[in-house]
Amino acid sequence: MLEGQEYDAVIVGSGFGGSVLAYRLAQAGLRVCLLERGKAYPPNSFPRSPVDLRNNFWDPSNGLYGLNNVWSFKGSAGLVASGLGGGSLIYANVLIRKDARWFDASWPIQYSQLVPHYERVEKMMNVQRYPLHRDPYAQTNKTIEIERAARCLGHEPVPLNLAVSFRTMPVADPAHPDDAVNPPVVGGPIWEPYPNLHGMPRSTCRLCGECDIGCNYGSKNTLDFNYLSEARRHGAEIRPLSQVETFAPRRDGKGYHVTFITHDADSLTGKHLDKRQKLARKRITISCDRLILAAGTMGTTFLLMSNQSNFPNLSPALGSRFSTNGDDLAFFLDAKNKLRPEFGPVITTAIRYPDSLDGDGEVGRGFYVEDGGNPYLLSWMVELSGVLGLIRRAFRFLWYTLLTKLRLARKPDLGYRFAKLLGSCRRSSHAMPVLVMGRDVPSGKFSLKDGFLDCDWTVVPSRRYHQRVARELGKIAETIGAKYVENPLWRFDFQKVLTAHPLGGCPMARNPQDGVVNEWGEVFGYPGLYVADGSAMPGPVGPNPSLTIAAFADRVADGIIAQARP
Repeated sequence: MLEGQEYDAVIVGSGFGGSVLAYRLAQAGLRVCLLERGKAYPPNSFPRSPVDLRNNFWDPSNGLYGLNNVWSFKGSAGLVASGLGGGSLIYANVLIRKDARWFDASWPIQYSQLVPHYERVEKMMNVQRYPLHRDPYAQTNKTIEIERAARCLGHEPVPLNLAVSFRTMPVADPAHPDDAVNPPVVGGPIWEPYPNLHGMPRSTCRLCGECDIGCNYGSKNTLDFNYLSEARRHGAEIRPLSQVETFAPRRDGKGYHVTFITHDADSLTGKHLDKRQKLARKRITISCDRLILAAGTMGTTFLLMSNQSNFPNLSPALGSRFSTNGDDLAFFLDAKNKLRPEFGPVITTAIRYPDSLDGDGEVGRGFYVEDGGNPYLLSWMVELSGVLGLIRRAFRFLWYTLLTKLRLARKPDLGYRFAKLLGSCRRSSHAMPVLVMGRDVPSGKFSLKDGFLDCDWTVVPSRRYHQRVARELGKIAETIGAKYVENPLWRFDFQKVLTAHPLGGCPMARNPQDGVVNEWGEVFGYPGLYVADGSAMPGPVGPNPSLTIAAFADRVADGIIAQARP
């Protein structure tokens, strides 16, 4: 169908880099083709049943074509997404700018150069603040407790811009929305000027805590509802289930050939494909003037490394400066007051801890602590994990039922007994996850071993950072009367860090000795080849990196459009 077709730009990946570029370049009149290996996820398609959740992982070698892609290395593990919309499908909606003073010497661009791009992305993503001052949002205990702890410890809570629709109409200013005209409402119909690419209705946030496992109501302003929908409206060709394998410069030196495989209906059902069937999958080669890699930190780095023989002059910095973005996951258990982590979106507020770059003394590397939430499903699992207590309550319930049957107990109304069967539910309602992001040391190096991606990152260069994080989390837990429990991977897997924000591998720099791409995302030595995703970050962003990646991609788009215009 597409074999031999030519485009002005081919984009690999549909996350915060690829989606932005698809829209901007299509809007500018370029012929754009976006290739995404995963499938589309319209509202009500995210799995919830055990069997569907079991198959919701990406591992084609074992017949899995789901949403979650888990990479595991010696000292780190990364959770990323495989689907149309990339990481926006499973992230916690936070769109926060990189601190102006946290652009250290390794960054060839500064905050002022990203400001107009930050503003564009925020408007396109319809960012909104959590309306904590109104009911029922005012009942979000985890937010209230974290903000109270922040003030007790001498910090001012940071209200976060979220890519979530709490209101049915777009918000002009997230910090000062007009509630009287456009009030927040739970489960209201979202107005859209044009049909989204799924052609399905959406509703405002239902406060169910399911953001990180996929929003089935369309309440999250994921990239498929804005950038990708607009890209298609402007003529971009968007092809899910299309996995890029190889690419190389054209013989005439003008542009690139790209070869990808298409996954078929068997892939969607999770059917295991044998070697013969895998080889029979359709391979298509197309050509383009500009090739933009936006497959994520691991994906893009792996693609460049596995195709390095076609690009002999790539920078020796390829694979360098991997960072976990200072990610840490911890838990507060048995808090004095109810936390109700399943009520509200996953993240609503943050506490910012200073950095030595702020100029207020040598305090170390800064970070953000953010309240965490979880779906109701997880709360049920937590309650059922208390097996002994459940057995005792079940025995008491059955005993009373027997007494009733034998007419030894006279009260026929069992409502109270059913309530006692469920117990106090303290285990789940007085606990919450806590998420941390910050400026760790970008000391990791990717490599290929036996055709697989490997990474040598360890926690050692960032140990002081993580020790400071642990101390401050302990103080917060003490303030709210809770027990602080560190990430289980840290304790049981030799201090392995789990990150949802892997960065680096194709870092931008001022010269090819220090980086793979320049400040416009173009690969040194290969005109028309670009990297526009988290792999181009030369170090940690600090806070949640999605907005900075999208702003960088928007800046890359400006550069490409300027070159393309006569």
